[in-house]
Amino acid sequence: MDDLRNNHPELFKPDEKDETKTALDVQVGGGHYKNMRIQPIEYTLANGLGFCEGNVIKYVSRYKSKNGVEDLKKAKHYLELLIEQIEEEGK
Repeated sequence: MDDLRNNHPELFKPDEKDETKTALDVQVGGGHYKNMRIQPIEYTLANGLGFCEGNVIKYVSRYKSKNGVEDLKKAKHYLELLIEQIEEEGK
């Protein structure tokens, strides 16, 4: 997590003295990530995950508070894309 903080300081909350907001403090289009202990983008960046993996994390994390089964279907779609990519690379 320290590497993530060092490489992407703009994502983390500022010191209490600094009252400017970071990108993670502001959510555009709802509050479905704000109550999470760690936001999906934080997890994705900290673990060096790719686009498809990050979207799986995002949609599975928010389905209960946003779009229900629709978000699970989106997560499934990104899993299928990832599986196809890995299978194609293995050929």
